[in-house]
Amino acid sequence: MLSHVLVPIHRDGWKFVAIFAMVALVLFFVWVPLGWLGILGTAWCIYFFRDPPRVTPVRPGLAISPADGLVVSIGPATPPAELELGDQQFVRVGIFLNVFDVHINRIPVDGTIERTAYHEGQFLNASFDKASDLNERMAVRMSTTAGPDIAVVQIAGLVARRIVCHARPGQSVVAGERFGLIRFGSRTDLYLPPDWAIQVIVGQRVVGGETVIADAHSAEVRRDGLVR
Repeated sequence: MLSHVLVPIHRDGWKFVAIFAMVALVLFFVWVPLGWLGILGTAWCIYFFRDPPRVTPVRPGLAISPADGLVVSIGPATPPAELELGDQQFVRVGIFLNVFDVHINRIPVDGTIERTAYHEGQFLNASFDKASDLNERMAVRMSTTAGPDIAVVQIAGLVARRIVCHARPGQSVVAGERFGLIRFGSRTDLYLPPDWAIQVIVGQRVVGGETVIADAHSAEVRRDGLVR
Protein backbone atom coordinates (compact mmCIF):
# COMPACT_ATOMS: atom_id res chain seq x y z
CA MET A 1 0.00 0.00 0.00
CA LEU A 2 2.80 2.42 0.93
CA SER A 3 4.50 1.91 -2.45
CA HIS A 4 1.36 3.23 -4.19
CA VAL A 5 1.44 6.41 -2.11
CA LEU A 6 5.17 7.19 -1.91
CA VAL A 7 5.91 6.84 -5.61
CA PRO A 8 9.25 7.83 -7.19
CA ILE A 9 9.84 11.29 -8.71
CA HIS A 10 11.08 11.47 -12.30
CA ARG A 11 14.71 12.61 -12.44
CA ASP A 12 13.81 15.60 -14.65
CA GLY A 13 11.52 16.87 -11.92
CA TRP A 14 13.96 17.25 -9.04
CA LYS A 15 15.34 20.60 -10.24
CA PHE A 16 11.81 22.00 -10.43
CA VAL A 17 11.01 20.70 -6.95
CA ALA A 18 14.18 22.42 -5.69
CA ILE A 19 13.22 25.71 -7.38
CA PHE A 20 9.69 25.60 -5.93
CA ALA A 21 11.09 24.84 -2.47
CA MET A 22 13.57 27.74 -2.64
CA VAL A 23 10.82 30.14 -3.73
CA ALA A 24 8.65 28.92 -0.84
CA LEU A 25 11.50 29.63 1.59
CA VAL A 26 11.93 33.17 0.26
CA LEU A 27 8.18 33.77 0.46
CA PHE A 28 8.22 32.84 4.16
CA PHE A 29 10.60 35.75 4.76
CA VAL A 30 8.36 38.07 2.75
CA TRP A 31 5.04 37.06 4.31
CA VAL A 32 4.25 33.81 6.10
CA PRO A 33 0.91 33.13 4.31
CA LEU A 34 2.75 33.42 0.97
CA GLY A 35 5.25 30.90 2.26
CA TRP A 36 2.50 28.37 2.87
CA LEU A 37 1.25 28.94 -0.66
CA GLY A 38 4.79 28.19 -1.79
CA ILE A 39 4.70 24.94 0.18
CA LEU A 40 1.47 23.99 -1.58
CA GLY A 41 3.13 24.78 -4.92
CA THR A 42 6.10 22.59 -4.01
CA ALA A 43 3.78 19.73 -3.05
CA TRP A 44 1.98 20.06 -6.38
CA CYS A 45 5.31 20.01 -8.23
CA ILE A 46 6.27 16.77 -6.46
CA TYR A 47 2.87 15.34 -7.37
CA PHE A 48 3.19 16.43 -11.01
CA PHE A 49 6.54 14.71 -11.53
CA ARG A 50 5.53 11.44 -9.88
CA ASP A 51 6.60 8.33 -11.78
CA PRO A 52 4.57 5.38 -10.48
CA PRO A 53 5.34 1.81 -11.59
CA ARG A 54 2.83 0.28 -13.98
CA VAL A 55 1.78 -3.30 -14.78
CA THR A 56 1.89 -3.60 -18.59
CA PRO A 57 -0.23 -6.27 -20.36
CA VAL A 58 2.14 -8.41 -22.42
CA ARG A 59 0.92 -10.17 -25.58
CA PRO A 60 1.87 -9.81 -29.24
CA GLY A 61 -0.39 -7.36 -31.06
CA LEU A 62 -1.39 -5.19 -28.10
CA ALA A 63 -0.95 -1.43 -28.27
CA ILE A 64 -0.70 0.07 -24.78
CA SER A 65 -1.55 3.63 -23.85
CA PRO A 66 1.50 5.92 -24.14
CA ALA A 67 0.11 8.34 -21.54
CA ASP A 68 -2.30 8.90 -18.68
CA GLY A 69 -5.25 11.10 -19.55
CA LEU A 70 -8.58 11.49 -21.27
CA VAL A 71 -9.30 10.06 -24.73
CA VAL A 72 -10.55 13.14 -26.60
CA SER A 73 -10.64 11.84 -30.17
CA ILE A 74 -10.52 8.66 -32.24
CA GLY A 75 -10.58 8.90 -36.00
CA PRO A 76 -8.74 8.74 -39.32
CA ALA A 77 -5.73 11.02 -39.73
CA THR A 78 -2.43 11.24 -41.56
CA PRO A 79 0.68 11.07 -39.33
CA PRO A 80 3.02 14.07 -39.21
CA ALA A 81 4.81 14.50 -42.54
CA GLU A 82 8.23 14.57 -40.88
CA LEU A 83 7.89 10.86 -40.04
CA GLU A 84 7.71 9.99 -43.76
CA LEU A 85 4.84 7.53 -43.38
CA GLY A 86 3.19 8.76 -46.58
CA ASP A 87 -0.37 9.95 -47.09
CA GLN A 88 -2.07 6.79 -45.88
CA GLN A 89 -4.75 7.17 -43.23
CA PHE A 90 -4.11 5.79 -39.77
CA VAL A 91 -6.44 5.73 -36.78
CA ARG A 92 -5.39 8.51 -34.44
CA VAL A 93 -6.18 8.18 -30.74
CA GLY A 94 -5.74 11.54 -29.02
CA ILE A 95 -5.08 11.59 -25.27
CA PHE A 96 -5.29 14.86 -23.34
CA LEU A 97 -3.23 15.22 -20.16
CA ASN A 98 -4.26 17.84 -17.62
CA VAL A 99 -1.88 19.24 -15.01
CA PHE A 100 -2.90 16.59 -12.47
CA ASP A 101 -2.15 13.57 -14.69
CA VAL A 102 1.10 11.61 -14.64
CA HIS A 103 3.12 13.12 -17.49
CA ILE A 104 5.52 10.27 -18.16
CA ASN A 105 5.22 8.91 -21.72
CA ARG A 106 5.58 5.19 -22.35
CA ILE A 107 6.28 3.04 -25.40
CA PRO A 108 3.00 1.58 -26.79
CA VAL A 109 4.33 -1.60 -28.48
CA ASP A 110 7.42 -3.80 -28.71
CA GLY A 111 9.61 -2.74 -31.60
CA THR A 112 12.39 -0.43 -32.79
CA ILE A 113 12.60 3.35 -32.96
CA GLU A 114 12.95 4.19 -36.66
CA ARG A 115 12.80 7.98 -36.62
CA THR A 116 12.29 10.93 -34.30
CA ALA A 117 11.47 14.45 -35.50
CA TYR A 118 10.92 17.72 -33.65
CA HIS A 119 8.51 20.28 -35.10
CA GLU A 120 8.19 23.85 -33.87
CA GLY A 121 4.68 25.16 -33.44
CA GLN A 122 2.11 26.96 -31.35
CA PHE A 123 0.85 26.32 -27.80
CA LEU A 124 -2.91 25.97 -28.30
CA ASN A 125 -5.16 24.13 -25.86
CA ALA A 126 -4.06 20.50 -26.30
CA SER A 127 -7.61 19.18 -25.98
CA PHE A 128 -8.40 20.60 -29.44
CA ASP A 129 -7.76 18.32 -32.43
CA LYS A 130 -6.08 21.17 -34.30
CA ALA A 131 -3.31 21.07 -31.70
CA SER A 132 -2.12 17.83 -33.34
CA ASP A 133 -1.22 19.80 -36.48
CA LEU A 134 -0.40 23.27 -35.15
CA ASN A 135 1.32 22.80 -31.79
CA GLU A 136 4.96 22.12 -31.00
CA ARG A 137 5.57 18.38 -31.09
CA MET A 138 8.06 15.52 -31.00
CA ALA A 139 7.05 12.68 -33.31
CA VAL A 140 8.36 9.12 -33.00
CA ARG A 141 8.06 6.46 -35.70
CA MET A 142 8.33 2.82 -34.66
CA SER A 143 8.57 -0.49 -36.46
CA THR A 144 6.64 -3.15 -34.58
CA THR A 145 6.84 -6.88 -34.02
CA ALA A 146 3.20 -6.99 -35.15
CA GLY A 147 4.20 -5.83 -38.65
CA PRO A 148 3.40 -2.26 -39.75
CA ASP A 149 5.01 0.91 -38.46
CA ILE A 150 3.12 3.12 -36.02
CA ALA A 151 3.67 6.60 -34.62
CA VAL A 152 3.41 8.24 -31.21
CA VAL A 153 3.53 12.03 -30.96
CA GLN A 154 4.22 14.18 -27.88
CA ILE A 155 2.41 17.51 -28.21
CA ALA A 156 2.92 20.62 -26.11
CA GLY A 157 -0.18 22.31 -24.74
CA LEU A 158 -1.38 25.68 -23.50
CA VAL A 159 0.79 25.47 -20.39
CA ALA A 160 3.42 22.93 -21.44
CA ARG A 161 6.57 24.48 -22.87
CA ARG A 162 9.02 21.61 -22.79
CA ILE A 163 8.98 18.18 -24.42
CA VAL A 164 11.52 15.60 -23.24
CA CYS A 165 12.12 12.56 -25.46
CA HIS A 166 14.78 9.95 -24.72
CA ALA A 167 13.96 7.69 -27.68
CA ARG A 168 16.71 7.39 -30.29
CA PRO A 169 16.65 5.87 -33.81
CA GLY A 170 17.83 2.26 -33.81
CA GLN A 171 16.84 1.73 -30.18
CA SER A 172 14.98 -1.49 -29.36
CA VAL A 173 12.08 -0.85 -27.00
CA VAL A 174 9.31 -2.77 -25.25
CA ALA A 175 5.73 -1.83 -24.43
CA GLY A 176 5.41 0.13 -21.19
CA GLU A 177 9.00 1.37 -21.25
CA ARG A 178 9.42 5.05 -20.36
CA PHE A 179 10.66 7.26 -23.19
CA GLY A 180 9.96 10.84 -22.13
CA LEU A 181 7.62 13.36 -20.57
CA ILE A 182 5.93 16.69 -21.29
CA ARG A 183 5.84 19.63 -18.85
CA PHE A 184 3.08 20.88 -17.75
CA GLY A 185 -0.21 19.80 -19.42
CA SER A 186 -0.22 18.36 -22.91
CA ARG A 187 -1.44 15.80 -25.44
CA THR A 188 -0.14 12.48 -26.75
CA ASP A 189 -1.38 11.08 -30.08
CA LEU A 190 -1.07 7.45 -31.12
CA TYR A 191 -1.31 6.56 -34.83
CA LEU A 192 -2.29 2.94 -35.50
CA PRO A 193 -3.11 0.87 -38.63
CA PRO A 194 -6.84 1.05 -39.49
CA ASP A 195 -7.31 -2.72 -39.21
CA TRP A 196 -6.25 -2.81 -35.55
CA ALA A 197 -9.27 -3.15 -33.25
CA ILE A 198 -9.56 -0.06 -31.03
CA GLN A 199 -10.35 -1.00 -27.44
CA VAL A 200 -11.07 2.44 -25.96
CA ILE A 201 -13.78 5.09 -26.47
CA VAL A 202 -13.88 8.89 -26.46
CA GLY A 203 -14.36 10.17 -22.92
CA GLN A 204 -12.57 7.24 -21.32
CA ARG A 205 -9.65 7.83 -18.98
CA VAL A 206 -6.60 5.71 -19.77
CA VAL A 207 -3.50 4.77 -17.80
CA GLY A 208 -0.11 4.99 -19.47
CA GLY A 209 1.66 1.66 -19.62
CA GLU A 210 -1.47 -0.28 -18.58
CA THR A 211 -4.59 0.45 -20.63
CA VAL A 212 -4.90 -1.52 -23.89
CA ILE A 213 -5.62 0.99 -26.68
CA ALA A 214 -5.85 -1.49 -29.59
CA ASP A 215 -5.36 -5.14 -30.54
CA ALA A 216 -3.81 -6.06 -33.89
CA HIS A 217 -5.09 -9.63 -33.60
CA SER A 218 -8.71 -8.94 -32.68
CA ALA A 219 -11.76 -8.71 -34.95
CA GLU A 220 -13.84 -6.93 -32.31
CA VAL A 221 -16.00 -4.07 -33.64
CA ARG A 222 -15.61 -0.52 -32.34
CA ARG A 223 -17.25 0.04 -28.97
CA ASP A 224 -19.73 2.75 -28.04
CA GLY A 225 -19.76 4.51 -24.69
CA LEU A 226 -22.47 5.65 -22.26
CA VAL A 227 -22.03 7.94 -19.28
CA ARG A 228 -23.58 6.26 -16.25
